[in-house]
Amino acid sequence: MNAHAFDDATLWLVFILIGLATTLPRASFIVLGSRVALPSVLQRALRYAPAAALAAIVVPDVLLVAGELAPLNPKLAAAGAAVAAASLWRNPWLPFVAGMGVLLGLRWGLGV
Repeated sequence: MNAHAFDDATLWLVFILIGLATTLPRASFIVLGSRVALPSVLQRALRYAPAAALAAIVVPDVLLVAGELAPLNPKLAAAGAAVAAASLWRNPWLPFVAGMGVLLGLRWGLGV
C-alpha cells in the first residue's frame, strides 16, 4: 500500500476516530465523577497501576543490555541497592544515593 492510498477525508475520519478512542475513556472519569462508583475490586487494582507502570518502564532497562538479557550488569546491582535502601530506611533520598553510588562505583571503579 502506498502513501496515496487514502484520500484526505478518510485520513481526517481516522484521525477523529483515534482522537475519540483515546479521549472518551479518560473523559468518562471526569464527566461521570462521583455519580458512578467503581467496584471495590477494581478500586483496589487501580491502586497498583502507578507501581505497575513504573515497573514496566524500569525493569526492561535494568535487565536488558543491548536488547539481550544480562543478569550481571551494573544497572541491576544499582537497582538492588536502591530497593534495599528503600526497604530498610524511609529516607526518600537514600535509595537514589545508594543506587547511583553502586552504579557509578561499578562503572568507574571496575570499568563495567
